[in-house]
Amino acid sequence: MTTFAKPSAELDIAADLLTLLRTTATEPRPNPQLEAVTLAVAADLPVLLWGEPGIGKTAALHQLAESLDLPLTTVIASVHEPSDFSGLPIVGDDPAEQGVPLAPPDWAVRLVRAGRGLLFLDELSTATPAVQAALLRLVLERRIGSLQLPPGVRIVAAANPRASAADGWELSAPLANRFVHLQWTHDPEVVVRGLGGTWPRATLPQLDPELLPGAVDFARRAVTGLLTARPTLVHRLPGSETRKGGAWPSPRSWDMTLSLIAFATAAGATRDVLAQLVRGTVGDGPGLELLAWIDRMDLPDPEVLLADPAGAELPERGDRRQAALEGVVAAVNARPERARWDAAWELLVRAAETGPPDLVVVPATTLAALRREEWEVPVAIERLAGVVDVSRRADRVPAGAGRVTAGAGR
Repeated sequence: MTTFAKPSAELDIAADLLTLLRTTATEPRPNPQLEAVTLAVAADLPVLLWGEPGIGKTAALHQLAESLDLPLTTVIASVHEPSDFSGLPIVGDDPAEQGVPLAPPDWAVRLVRAGRGLLFLDELSTATPAVQAALLRLVLERRIGSLQLPPGVRIVAAANPRASAADGWELSAPLANRFVHLQWTHDPEVVVRGLGGTWPRATLPQLDPELLPGAVDFARRAVTGLLTARPTLVHRLPGSETRKGGAWPSPRSWDMTLSLIAFATAAGATRDVLAQLVRGTVGDGPGLELLAWIDRMDLPDPEVLLADPAGAELPERGDRRQAALEGVVAAVNARPERARWDAAWELLVRAAETGPPDLVVVPATTLAALRREEWEVPVAIERLAGVVDVSRRADRVPAGAGRVTAGAGR
């Protein structure tokens, strides 16, 4: 005769099985998107993960909180009223003297008592415009009613694209501009290994104390250098509502970008991680321009190259070498002098002799067009005859055509 355990015992056994299923390990594993999230969390910037339903955004943030030993507080924005974030008015003993304070919700009080934690705003794209407006002060100022969240609290959020969100809304431009937007995708290899019981381990970036001052200087030079050259990128509000709900450039998001570059530099982050952070803060277009600008920052100073063309050290990589030569020609164009023009030709000859000659064609053609009528064609040009016939190009330039005027650059 078969005997069966009592229902309560069966549930206990089921609970044991569930415990075994939920017990997983973690391992150090390169994961650029997880590293990007932890860098933004370390920089104390609000992060918003975008991804399709079921892709693992919520599970990743739970694992992040556990790995960082931070208590996790989950708030689903769409099931709350605006007053839950702005604070409920409570009438005191003497409103005329003391005013009417705004009482915070219980989860905010618990965060303040703990002094640290991860505040997870889930399903953000299902929050109504009124709730989104109430979230502005929480995300930017860390205030809920009259309560100030402590510095140890970090804010992360998750959202589905509107097309796949239940009763989804586009994010308002003011709220979207307060987040670092990161696209969360699944890596089949990571998923398979995780289902086998081992997930990637989230760790805070290891910042090198000796690199901190240099990292800040590098970040400031990168952002201010690009915006000086491209001032229209300082603030560019997208035209469509969908794009307004993502990353776009503003003084606020450029300030966030500066912080992220400094943190990524001090942590020795890869270019892939930096690209995710930059593009997720100011948008794809401005972000790619900034990355290209950062690449050029490591190029040699054009003035140093012009001062000693014979002993100049040019980059080995082709794209960087051509960029350095174009920078030299641009420097001559900015301050056209015969000695500088001749030095630039000597440098181009050296580049053609020590690297791929075809990289010299465009800079040489541009430099030839800068010749003034009274300048004789230098002998160095003849040594480039096999690369580009710049000597005849320079001679064919009619007086005043395509040349720098006498007053230019003064």
